[in-house]
Amino acid sequence: MSVEVGSKIIGKVTGIKHFGAFVELPERKNGLVHISEVADQYVEDINDHLSIGQEVEVKVLSVGDDGKISLSIKKAKEQKPKPRQRKEPSPEDFEKKLSSFLKDSEDRLSTIKRQAESRRGGRGRR
Repeated sequence: MSVEVGSKIIGKVTGIKHFGAFVELPERKNGLVHISEVADQYVEDINDHLSIGQEVEVKVLSVGDDGKISLSIKKAKEQKPKPRQRKEPSPEDFEKKLSSFLKDSEDRLSTIKRQAESRRGGRGRR
């Protein structure tokens, strides 16, 4: 199996550093899983998630001109998000929202009118 960008491969963790883990891939190639690509949540200590000799599924993110292979564990586990079901609003919900909007609108309009009258001296129109 050749190492191509976007492919998912099973590899073995051969080394762990504070910045990531080295993974041995088929055909005796090695790649690096950066610490930010280990898990979906923040990873403070990579040793809490990986150990030397552990087999992991990785996704190839990039292959550099110099042969460096960038890998991701979290993207290998990603699944397509499930479509969310839309809740149909009931007519009562619409009526509540409409009456709330009208009340807020009238309150704001009356506040604006009061402020305008106070600027003119509070006597109303001349």
